Amino acid sequence: MAGGVSQLLEQIHKLSRRCLFRVLSMGPLPIHLAFIMDGNRRYAKKRSLEDGSGHKAEFSALMTMLQYCYELDITYVTIYAFSIDKFRRKPEEVQSLMDLIIVHEYGIQVYFIHNLGLLNDQVRATAEEVMKATAENSRVVLLVCVAYNSTDEIVQAVKRSCTSKDVERIQLVDIEENMQMSVAPEPDILIRSLGETRLSNFLLWQTGNCQLFSPGALWPEIGLRHLIWAILNFQRSHSYLEKKKKQL
Repeated sequence: MAGGVSQLLEQIHKLSRRCLFRVLSMGPLPIHLAFIMDGNRRYAKKRSLEDGSGHKAEFSALMTMLQYCYELDITYVTIYAFSIDKFRRKPEEVQSLMDLIIVHEYGIQVYFIHNLGLLNDQVRATAEEVMKATAENSRVVLLVCVAYNSTDEIVQAVKRSCTSKDVERIQLVDIEENMQMSVAPEPDILIRSLGETRLSNFLLWQTGNCQLFSPGALWPEIGLRHLIWAILNFQRSHSYLEKKKKQL
């Protein structure tokens, strides 16, 4: 009996969400969402959870968000898994994070944006294996920024540009083509949980005309209402942002 009620409620929830997304689709929808997932350890502490449980909740929230993006036909999702600075944490914590994000049974393409020199051989090999295994998937592309920061990405892009052209002949497009994030269009919305409004060295080059949304919730508490509110704000600002892009 309880299982039947649960299934019925789930079906009602899916139908309601489908109707809501259909209404949203009457306006412009983002192609690319980016997330900075703050508050996982704080969430675990708040709920007196054991070590690692906060990251499991982080992964669950991410999978739910990817499902919503799939239903909304949002093609690209970028997450800030951890920065170069966070490699100073305990090795087992870094490995725990990698264990959570290296998943490919959800039918999504996974692409890692990273500084190869900071990944150990095992993690690098696993990342390459996942990218190869999911290369044919195309409905949603998940870009995972790991051992990443934006200034390093820009510096490396400039260096690569200088090796292929004389410095005097380098154009803006040359640098952009050599950015690691050139595999995806610029983000339309960047969502950072915990009410933080800083970019923290994440996608500095790509977010000049991006809508920033900073709900006060911890990342594992992020839900459908936050995504809808972010998209509504994007739709309200869409014409202005498109004008700004054309002026560049």
